[in-house]
Amino acid sequence: MIVGTGVDIVDVERFKRQLERTPRLRERLFVEHERDLSLNSLAARFAVKEAAAKALLAPPGMIWQDCWITNDEHGAPRLHTTGTVAEVAERRGVESWHVTISHDGGMAVAFVVAEGSGGPRSD
Repeated sequence: MIVGTGVDIVDVERFKRQLERTPRLRERLFVEHERDLSLNSLAARFAVKEAAAKALLAPPGMIWQDCWITNDEHGAPRLHTTGTVAEVAERRGVESWHVTISHDGGMAVAFVVAEGSGGPRSD
């Protein structure tokens, strides 16, 4: 069952200016292994984090570093959660995430589907 969906689009040049204006923003938004990625990849990962928050109905108090993206052996993006994001996901009954990312023409976009039982897990 689909528990929630989220989509986000990031203007890469605008995102670059935000990172330049606020040097510590990179540390607040991304876990260590994400921070040295290309600007396009950072913008796309930020879009995933925003889309995941939307899929969870964007509750207050979620910490950006409590979700991050890796790639599987085929290059497909995988969303990982811990802490505040994992707690909200568990309350909403999320058991798995489906993520797609793209960037082209100065824009990065992400679509996230949260799948699960739709209620609190009992395991």
